[in-house]
Amino acid sequence: MTQNYSNKISPHDRRAIRLFTELGMPKNIAKTLVYISKNGGCRSFEIEQETNQRQPEVSAATHELMKKGWITKRDFRKKRKGRPFQIYKLAYSVEEILAKIEKEKIQEIEHIKKEFSSLKSLIEKK
Repeated sequence: MTQNYSNKISPHDRRAIRLFTELGMPKNIAKTLVYISKNGGCRSFEIEQETNQRQPEVSAATHELMKKGWITKRDFRKKRKGRPFQIYKLAYSVEEILAKIEKEKIQEIEHIKKEFSSLKSLIEKK
């Protein structure tokens, strides 16, 4: 039986995910980031199960988070048997990640302000 996403993530977590998505973060990345931040080291399978995402979504999200440098991945192998698995952890504290997002958004706002200023100048010259 498939488990419902709403039973796995708290209302507090759902609100954090919603706020991340309102700030422009894709939902699968927001879910993955919130889950890893809440649970410390975890496997991709756990992320899939607990956030109700499919493997390709989790893989894409973890890849993007690693590209940003926000999470790290360590390979583990069980006593030389079977396939190795990866454990994902935050590379920075949640506060540091939020500060990075804030900085990006402030830069984005400044860029938009400059664009509007340029546009106003062009329109006024007509």
